[in-house]
Amino acid sequence: MSYKYFEEYNQKVTDTMKNSFHEIIKGVGEDPEREGVVKTPERAAKAMQFLTQGYSMGAEEILKQAVFEESYDEMVVVKDIELYSLCEHHMLPFFGKAHIAYIPNGKIIGLSKLPRVVDVFARRLQVQERLTHDILECLNKTLQPQGVAVVIEAVHMCMMMRGVQKQNSATTTSGFRGQFKEIETRNEFLKLISSELR
Repeated sequence: MSYKYFEEYNQKVTDTMKNSFHEIIKGVGEDPEREGVVKTPERAAKAMQFLTQGYSMGAEEILKQAVFEESYDEMVVVKDIELYSLCEHHMLPFFGKAHIAYIPNGKIIGLSKLPRVVDVFARRLQVQERLTHDILECLNKTLQPQGVAVVIEAVHMCMMMRGVQKQNSATTTSGFRGQFKEIETRNEFLKLISSELR
């Protein structure tokens, strides 16, 4: 049996983007009818839709599907969440990992929903600062915890491939609400995400 892979795309959007990518390929000096790139406009159109699918998703709705009443009131940490996004300035990738913590206030969240929320906001044209803020505010608003913290570490291809062309630079952004504004709580979180607990 042959391998089957299925993704659903809006055909009208695909066709519009396909035409645009065809012109881009011509614009860079390539022959869009050459065998190796003749299907590239359609592939690129579908890839772009996949990479920006966060616009059609609601992070709060995802969280609300798995909120449970629970008396646990200590820190919950999910670290090393892979993320991939596109820089809104150059539409080049940036990627890295997110670390999230919250202190429940009578409600806990299904753990798998935290990476899903990261994906919703990462699958949009972004800057890392806003991505950090969007995740933080979504969790704070939906869960209303005693505190929430988000740290993102990422490398940006717009800095590595063009512009300053610095290969070893990384960017870290953070946001803290509630109890995480207290130094002791924040330090506990930072220690946990830097540890090698496995």
